[in-house]
Amino acid sequence: MKKTAYIFLLPLVLITLVTGCKKSFEELTKNTNKPNSVSAALLLNGVLNNLPDLPDGSKETYSQYYLNNYDYYGNNRYDLGSGDDYYTALKNVVEMEQRAAATGGASINPYEALGKFFKAYFFSKMSLEMGDIPMTQALKGLDALEPGYDSQKTVMQQSLAWLESANSDLDQLIKNPANFGTGAGATLSNDIYFNNDLSKWQKTVNALRIRLLLQLSKKTADTDLNVMTQFASIINNPTKYPLMTGTADNLQYTFVAPNNYYPQNPNNFGQSGSRKNSSATYISLLTRLKDPRVYATAEPARDLVDNAKQSATDFASFVGADAGLDLGVMYNNAGLQKYSFLNRKRFYSTYTGEPSIQIGYAELMFNIAEGINRGWAAGNAETYYIAGIKASMSAYGIPETGNYTAYFYRPGSTDVTNTSNYDTFIIPVDFNTYYNQATVKYAAGTTGITQILQQKYLALFRHAGLESYFTYRRTGIPAFTTGPGTGNGNRIAQRFKYPSAERTANAKNYQAAIASQFNGNDDINGIMWILK
Repeated sequence: MKKTAYIFLLPLVLITLVTGCKKSFEELTKNTNKPNSVSAALLLNGVLNNLPDLPDGSKETYSQYYLNNYDYYGNNRYDLGSGDDYYTALKNVVEMEQRAAATGGASINPYEALGKFFKAYFFSKMSLEMGDIPMTQALKGLDALEPGYDSQKTVMQQSLAWLESANSDLDQLIKNPANFGTGAGATLSNDIYFNNDLSKWQKTVNALRIRLLLQLSKKTADTDLNVMTQFASIINNPTKYPLMTGTADNLQYTFVAPNNYYPQNPNNFGQSGSRKNSSATYISLLTRLKDPRVYATAEPARDLVDNAKQSATDFASFVGADAGLDLGVMYNNAGLQKYSFLNRKRFYSTYTGEPSIQIGYAELMFNIAEGINRGWAAGNAETYYIAGIKASMSAYGIPETGNYTAYFYRPGSTDVTNTSNYDTFIIPVDFNTYYNQATVKYAAGTTGITQILQQKYLALFRHAGLESYFTYRRTGIPAFTTGPGTGNGNRIAQRFKYPSAERTANAKNYQAAIASQFNGNDDINGIMWILK
């Protein structure tokens, strides 16, 4: 009986095994102990963390704010490598949009609206760095393993169109939130920048659009773009296109302790506090303008204070290094305390430093001032120019009228967190006195453009990644310096190379792109369409 029972049961076991083998590969490889899909809100959080360009990296060096003086940490050469690759972040944007639609979001919902902003932000940024890039055929996975390149003009047109659509969608969502679906996909959450405030996102969308229009300042004659018309329509219609009204509207990355420290903090001060120093491009502009922001962002060169007996608050005591200096010479001078270092109180004494502004009110004010100065819209450029300067100074705690307390780290001290290790100086400040200098007070025409862009450069110190480099590349303001230390034949490189994977994984389209733009050479000194 036992044998009979065993033989009877065997076919049932085989049937079960055969049936189980019919599962697809995807089903068989799925790990049921881990989540196989994530919410739109969780994907949003990941994208938001991919967005910022944080301080203390090479982008500060390319903008000639903050230089390396010790080759272990880097150099100041413009031998630019590959540009940023945001395609993984963009894939998550697409997935975020799909998850929102699958979990209650209507055709218009917060995630798809912000998805348009992210696409405009990431695609335009990569294009500004490299030139033509894959866009239309990108993000399709197996359906387009070798995506063709879109022209830079197409990328910029599409980015501006996405921002126009995002503004419209956000406007509808803000006015009638109940009309666009129910459930998780219809409600924004997990927003680390604006705590899910769509009105602030709408202002950011329009600020980015203004930024991109300024990047197209050499293309105002192109009727496909209508740069001036787009600019004027935004400026002249604040109801349709709300803009930032103060620094509380900044899109900024805030550092938190204990798990998200500011790049410079008490833990790494001893290791890196003297391995970099300020650049003359930045410091010299501040001191020439007798700008009190120098007291907040830098410290005097100790050689001039301790050995030459100059006043620590004399503008002449603040000295930046020429980016073109040979690295060995700069290292030697830095060791002799001949340069200004970052202000230790502001940038090293805490674990949270200052928020890193990605798109901000001060920059927007200068961008509007530039557009008005160029005749793109009616308005008073000086009003926006003044607002930008005041916003920047306020961010450093500098009053319009009153006293500012400067903290300079005392040589020989061993604890950057201890306030008693800083010499303090009470510095009287008055905005009107500062502003009424001939070098600062706004003038029309090309002089005004120079003033606007110089002040924008000062306001973006440690913020917004490559924006100051892009502005210099577009306008030549402020003047960047070159020499043995910057390499590249004493030239400021004009672009980044394409990622190396493009040469092998997408070789045909890569070769076609460099042939059409740069005579077949992935040339860092090649001039891209937007600069012609």
